[in-house]
Amino acid sequence: MTSRTSRRAAREQALQVLYSIVIGDREPQDALREVIGEDADGEQRAFVKELTLGTLEYAEQADRIVSPLLEGWALERLPTIDRLLLEMATFEMNCRPETPAAVAINEAVALAKRFSTEDSGRFVNGVLSAVANAKE
Repeated sequence: MTSRTSRRAAREQALQVLYSIVIGDREPQDALREVIGEDADGEQRAFVKELTLGTLEYAEQADRIVSPLLEGWALERLPTIDRLLLEMATFEMNCRPETPAAVAINEAVALAKRFSTEDSGRFVNGVLSAVANAKE
């Protein structure tokens, strides 16, 4: 799974799994099995699983990092997709050194534009850029 499109597809699947867990009150393993299915290759399946479980495990820490950067927003009031993308990208930037921060940010912005509100892309970009800058 070397191509960017398959990584993007894997991030999209991880977002679907996270959403299913949070909104559908699903168990992570059930949601993973349902979203990934049998046709994903082993590498993609492993990446989706790592992103999903890592994001869930890191969510509290990610929320602590992101909350002070929200400028007038409360984490609880964010659209669910935006919050999940912020958590997932923050996890990637802080726990997966092989993923450049710019890639994690760009991927989250692309998913926000596709699956969330009209302003979500700009919002997610601004918050994640602040996360990346705070990390440096």
